[in-house]
Amino acid sequence: MSHLQIFDEKDGTNALLETGDAALIATELGHIGVRFERWPTRAVASAEDVLIAYASEIDQLVAADGYQSIDVMAVAPDHPDRATIRTKFLSEHTHAEDEIRFFVEGEGLFTLHHQGRVFNMLCTKGDLISVPAGMRHWFDMGANPHFSVIRLFLNPDGWIARFTGDDIADRFPRHEPVAA
Repeated sequence: MSHLQIFDEKDGTNALLETGDAALIATELGHIGVRFERWPTRAVASAEDVLIAYASEIDQLVAADGYQSIDVMAVAPDHPDRATIRTKFLSEHTHAEDEIRFFVEGEGLFTLHHQGRVFNMLCTKGDLISVPAGMRHWFDMGANPHFSVIRLFLNPDGWIARFTGDDIADRFPRHEPVAA
């Protein structure tokens, strides 16, 4: 289930707000320019099937925002490079373009750092999140990841991060997936 926690950037232990209500999540994230939506989910068997199953929604995003590159990223607990992949996203960074993800299955924790607040957004199956260009954030898929996401990029080269050098990500809760 989608879940949002909001913290003061100086205190990663006491949440100022905690909710699983999708409408409230969308409102709170909307206040900081983050798009959050719940999409209907569909059963899919492969990465190719994912893009076909969500072609209508993808086409709408491409038409509205001009995305140039679309792919599916999936990481499972038995992925041989899961620790390396996890580490790549754990430090605070920004992007020159919006970071848009749709969770086809599984879950991951986007953490957003904006104007003195830290927003821990647990995204789960059916969640679309778009983090605005330039917003400080990090992503944690957990030590035993299980997720599949559609990624959309304006830049055909895909994911390009600018790391801030701030150690703030180390002071806030990491993703601890709920046992299935």
